[in-house]
Amino acid sequence: MGFLQKRIKKWNEFYNSVIEKPLLTSAIVLLVVTILVLGLSLRYYLRDFDTFIQQVLAEAHGMIFDIAVIGILLVWLNQNGEKRQRIRTYKDEIDDFRLWESEEAAFRTVGNIKRLNRHGIHDINLVNCYLPRTNLNYANLSGSNLNSANISQSSLIEANLENARLNQTNFENSNLNQANLQGAYASGANFKDAFLIKAHFDSAFLIKANFNNAFLMESNLQNCYVMGADFENASLYKADLRGAKGLTVEQLSKVKTLYLAKFDDEILEQIKTNLPELVDT
Repeated sequence: MGFLQKRIKKWNEFYNSVIEKPLLTSAIVLLVVTILVLGLSLRYYLRDFDTFIQQVLAEAHGMIFDIAVIGILLVWLNQNGEKRQRIRTYKDEIDDFRLWESEEAAFRTVGNIKRLNRHGIHDINLVNCYLPRTNLNYANLSGSNLNSANISQSSLIEANLENARLNQTNFENSNLNQANLQGAYASGANFKDAFLIKAHFDSAFLIKANFNNAFLMESNLQNCYVMGADFENASLYKADLRGAKGLTVEQLSKVKTLYLAKFDDEILEQIKTNLPELVDT
């Protein structure tokens, strides 16, 4: 009885080792089937080889068709299914870490953002996500929803935030140099102490946004909505504010410099009259 149990145990171990190796399992199955088919077909090889080989070739053509049409189609469907599943997993993980204020949550979320970008996904729900001190350089978040997210002290150099929702988003002390924020909805956003050199804000909604002590050198603010925006101590050297909606001289009275900045003729005259020291230095 002991000998039989040992043999059964060894057989089970061998069986488990085989099924755990897909390539080995496939090779064994192929070998067994080949031996069986060739054994049953041997008499046809010997008696009427020419007729038999014609039938084999006809079946081979059918096999090629199956591989070309059905096989490739199945592979394509399977790959797309796996891709959709991975995308769903990345989005679910972002949801899991939402509102979790920890360094791990921040870096895990950024990792999922970059994976989604690699799959061509840029419209991502990041509402209330905690992302301080993270690296989002060159990230594509166009059309994403980042309302009330905390992205302070982060790096978003050349990031794409076109048409993104950034209402009440915190970018304090972040680096957004050359970032694309065209058409972004950033009402109440906090850009205090942020680097926004050569940033593109064309047609963005910046109502009551905080640009206190921000570096907006050579930034493009054309046709923006800046009603109530705070530019106190901001540097607007060479900034382009032509067509800015709701811009007043009072808003610009406390900026650090307006040297070489561009404005519509009407407001430029007011600035030269009331704030000449800011446009000359």
